[in-house]
Amino acid sequence: MCPTGSTTISSTRKPGLRSAFEVLDVDHDGKISRDDLYTFYGHKISSSADEDDAIGSMMTVADSNKNGYVEFDEFEKVLAGDRKQSNGKKNGVMEEVFRVMDRDGDGKVGHEDLKSYLKLTGFEASDDDIKAMIRLGGGDDGVNFDGLCKILAV
Repeated sequence: MCPTGSTTISSTRKPGLRSAFEVLDVDHDGKISRDDLYTFYGHKISSSADEDDAIGSMMTVADSNKNGYVEFDEFEKVLAGDRKQSNGKKNGVMEEVFRVMDRDGDGKVGHEDLKSYLKLTGFEASDDDIKAMIRLGGGDDGVNFDGLCKILAV
């Protein structure tokens, strides 16, 4: 189950995570910094306070050792959902993303949910692309949490 069912990541998933990490590590120094994220998102966001807050939030969530950088093991843990709430239950970042994307709260991310979220994050996708993503996640009219994980793991 992705990403909250286990604290380890399968060997089939690690190569994809490494690739995603390397894309975000713009300066290729083995760690993701605020500057890397600004550079990566630079063509998609302006330099307003909201965007600065968003990048700061990303860093805060992922930088568990608080050194100002996100190393691969921290990146891996965030995507694996290896975080606990104060009550001891796991609460993966991906679950939070799913809740944000599921605007109507029906437990599925549908076509309009996914389209709106992609647009909000600066990524444009055609209706056919969105339909293909939803099919990849195992649904026709929407995907549940595990289906969204399948989409994002590609």
